[in-house]
Amino acid sequence: MTFLTRNLALLAALAVTPAYADDASFSGATTDQLAHHDPIHWVDVGQIEKSLEGKPPMTVGFDIDDTVLFSSPCFFYGQQKYSPGKFDYLKNQAFWDDINKNCDINYSIPKDVAAKLIAMHSKRGDTIYFITGRTQSEGERVTETIKRDFSMEKINPVVFTAGDSTKTTFLKDKGVKIYYGDADGDMKQAIEVGARPIRVLRASNTTYKPMPKNGAFGEEVIVDSDH
Repeated sequence: MTFLTRNLALLAALAVTPAYADDASFSGATTDQLAHHDPIHWVDVGQIEKSLEGKPPMTVGFDIDDTVLFSSPCFFYGQQKYSPGKFDYLKNQAFWDDINKNCDINYSIPKDVAAKLIAMHSKRGDTIYFITGRTQSEGERVTETIKRDFSMEKINPVVFTAGDSTKTTFLKDKGVKIYYGDADGDMKQAIEVGARPIRVLRASNTTYKPMPKNGAFGEEVIVDSDH
């Protein structure tokens, strides 16, 4: 093939009109749909820190699962082991003992946003509590996991609120001023006790479904906090 022939072939190929589907294979979107954004109060960690300037040390709380730790690997493992295809494992003390003692410390992934928030509050001298709706286990290592993963010099023992006690009671008793969480329940509990509710995004590949409605209570939502 000569130089001229090759170039003519190339030009012919470039001139071919792309083939488009004749039917409605693509759903598409209107301009209004593309332009629509839910009225969410987005913030970043820097803005939260700035909002606290000049304020004395306070007590803050963090939910754990999907807020501080991406623990879905442990919950996936637990379901496969204790009740495949069902949620009965969540009522099984053996499951809670297993993940609280063994799984988190090996397989739960610390979230980047939690590292930034914990560092910021530690620098301020704030008192930090980690509060979970999990069932208590003797010899739990969740506290150890969080202390290690976020390089904390000291840490209050993780508070387990399943059973008789609730997160709301603890938040109120400790005078928590800011509460970070991923679930709608976390936001409701913060609002109930007069704490500032701040939403951390739940990762899209979490095992905790259905997904919550971020910003549903007018709370601040941290950008890029799903990881």
